[in-house]
Amino acid sequence: MKKSLLALAALGTFAGAAQAQSSVTLYGIVDAGFAYVNNIGGHKLYETSAGNLQGDRWGLRGTEDLGGGLKALFVLENGFNAFSGKLGQGGDEFGRQAYVGLSSQFGTVTLGRQYDSVVDYTGAFEAGSQWASFYAAHPGDLDNLNNSNRTNNSIKYASNNYSGITFGGLYSLGGVAGQFNRNQIFSGGVGYAQGPLSLGAAYLNVKNPNFSFFGNNSTSSATATNMGGSQVYSGFASAKTQQVISAGGAYTFGPATVGATYSNTQFKDLGQTGVTGQPAGSATDGNAKFHNAELNFKYQLTPVLLLGAAYDYTKAYSIANEKIHQGVLGADYFLSKRTDLYAEAIYQHASGTNSVGGAATAQINTLSASSTSNQVAAVVGIRHKF
Repeated sequence: MKKSLLALAALGTFAGAAQAQSSVTLYGIVDAGFAYVNNIGGHKLYETSAGNLQGDRWGLRGTEDLGGGLKALFVLENGFNAFSGKLGQGGDEFGRQAYVGLSSQFGTVTLGRQYDSVVDYTGAFEAGSQWASFYAAHPGDLDNLNNSNRTNNSIKYASNNYSGITFGGLYSLGGVAGQFNRNQIFSGGVGYAQGPLSLGAAYLNVKNPNFSFFGNNSTSSATATNMGGSQVYSGFASAKTQQVISAGGAYTFGPATVGATYSNTQFKDLGQTGVTGQPAGSATDGNAKFHNAELNFKYQLTPVLLLGAAYDYTKAYSIANEKIHQGVLGADYFLSKRTDLYAEAIYQHASGTNSVGGAATAQINTLSASSTSNQVAAVVGIRHKF
């Protein structure tokens, strides 16, 4: 009897230790509100708007201690629309993230659907990834700082923190027989955060972006334009390569933080990728190039009230000559650590010629174009994290 009791106690101790060595966490965000737009093709628009400050999501995150400083980890993250319940990211079950890997004293290696280095090392400095909504992202999110596009079939490395310095890279296999680099994606970046100063820089190179990057969801087209959401670049879907060079930084002094980003985005070798349904008048050869610069400011007015302002400038050069000015004002009021109310207004002015050869009209990120060179949007909502 004593031996049985001792064995049972030992088994219970071992089970408890094994349980303590692994964990799985359920987490998520529900963000919903209402938006007003002054001009969508000449008409005003009032609509519900979900995932404004952060995309609606639920996810599972787990780790297992393998001993000797080695851990296994995984993340499965689903995106959805809080108003309709519809799956996000083109209908993918875990369209936001899905990966598994190992971490150790030498860093972390993961495999799956993941974020590129531009998102990891410079995206956080953009206002649209902080206190502002996705409407405040750079036009069409052309540089992916707002994380509109994920990377499938990827292998990713992220270093540990070395006195404030981190670095990493990602490589995505193209998966086309006989054409090793046809749809490949690679990126790399470095970051620094110490005291009040944070800095980051990253590089992204995408082959056949219309299909491998903009068209990497289960419902994406295998032949037609997946880049049609924004007139800023919809005419460049035939590009063989998309290249992004980005940098950003922020400095905090007291309750205030000043931040800035710069990106150079190029759609290279236009006309090299066959895309059916390209818009009339789109470019057929050459390279399309964009400068983008943003300056943003946020101020913690009280422990529960954050105010923010940002200005963004986009200039196309070479084929198109579009210029876009965008201003954002926002406020975020925290009811608790997990629940907040927010309000935001965005103004955009466009001029010049857009990617399809027409007169540029304003088009705030994710919205349909205005009938004029100006567009105004406003959004209010509530966000809850769990």
